[in-house]
Amino acid sequence: MPLEAMRSLAGGGAPGGARNARSSVGGRRGKLDNLYLSQLIPALLIVIAGVITIWSASLSIPEANFVSHLGGIAIGLVAAVFVWRYDCRSLSNMTTALFVLACVLMVLPRVPGLGYEGGLGMVGWVRIGPLRFQPSEPGKIVTIFLMASACAQYNGKIETFRDYAKLCGTLLVPLLLILSLDLGTGLIIFFIGATIIIVSGAPRTWVLLTIALIVGVAALVVVTSMIDGLPHILKDYQLKRLIVFVDPSVDPTGDGYNLQQAMIAVGSGGLFGKGFGNATQALNGFVPEAQTDFVFSLFAEQFGFVGSVILLGLYAWMIFSTILLAMKTESFFSRLVLIGCVAMWTFQVLENVGMCLGIMPITGIPLPFVTYGSSSMVVQLVSVGVVQSVWRHRQKAA
Repeated sequence: MPLEAMRSLAGGGAPGGARNARSSVGGRRGKLDNLYLSQLIPALLIVIAGVITIWSASLSIPEANFVSHLGGIAIGLVAAVFVWRYDCRSLSNMTTALFVLACVLMVLPRVPGLGYEGGLGMVGWVRIGPLRFQPSEPGKIVTIFLMASACAQYNGKIETFRDYAKLCGTLLVPLLLILSLDLGTGLIIFFIGATIIIVSGAPRTWVLLTIALIVGVAALVVVTSMIDGLPHILKDYQLKRLIVFVDPSVDPTGDGYNLQQAMIAVGSGGLFGKGFGNATQALNGFVPEAQTDFVFSLFAEQFGFVGSVILLGLYAWMIFSTILLAMKTESFFSRLVLIGCVAMWTFQVLENVGMCLGIMPITGIPLPFVTYGSSSMVVQLVSVGVVQSVWRHRQKAA
């Protein structure tokens, strides 16, 4: 009998144990299936790189509050989880509401009692009690959903010029509102919206004509801002930054100096960098705003060419994995939202890194997931949540 009992236990117990084991593994696998790891992993690694960079900055730069940086990450992660659980496709038919929200966010800093003046006279912040943030940062995400919602109705083919003009007008209103406050953010908004419109099936001829028109208007704005007696649309610091991009010697003690010091910091990092906390250029005050505008120079000086290539490789991994997801997504609205996120990351990385290398004008655009600043960090992490939401709800009916 003991032998039979043992056989009975072996025959009946083993399959049950195996089923429990498979159930446990299947449960873990099911949870992971809801996460798009190909995009999530590089994004989190970039956040870690940013934490290390801002930690080093906080050792010498009083304005780089490391606890505040971690707080921004914590808030962003919580917000990203909420977005991940939410099916963003429910916003596909809310073009009007998104348009109003985008416009409100862009003009909020101009509301008396709310607007907060930052450096160089920039009124891009809002202060409510102890809370201070940039409404234009969440405005980027709202613009992505706004343009995706407006363009999705054409299902990949914009057939009439009237529809094309309507889409351009939808982007133009919030764009003009933010350009009057922040040129850098305005460029991001423009690039996001223009990319979504192009991907939505805008005819090439119309796009090229629009680009030519924009170039002409931009040239006119720059020229008139340089001639006394004519309307100066660009502010003095904005015009100076554009001029310095062409000839840094024009402003040797201002933006020209900043640019030269940032380039020196990047070059001094060499192949493997000077090591954590040893960025003598950036951390000794030679590079201004090393924790924000010129954060890439701070990173490059510490971790060198190899570290910079790895960081840029992580950005490329995150961006191209999101593009692959967009190509596989059946919902056209979701596809445009993903493309909008890609456009935002790509432009900000190219501009911030290019600015530190002297191949792009100084605009103060943050480096995603790295630059110090809670407003930017929260929005960038929310964009990760948006991508994860598209992945999680990919097989559900809209």
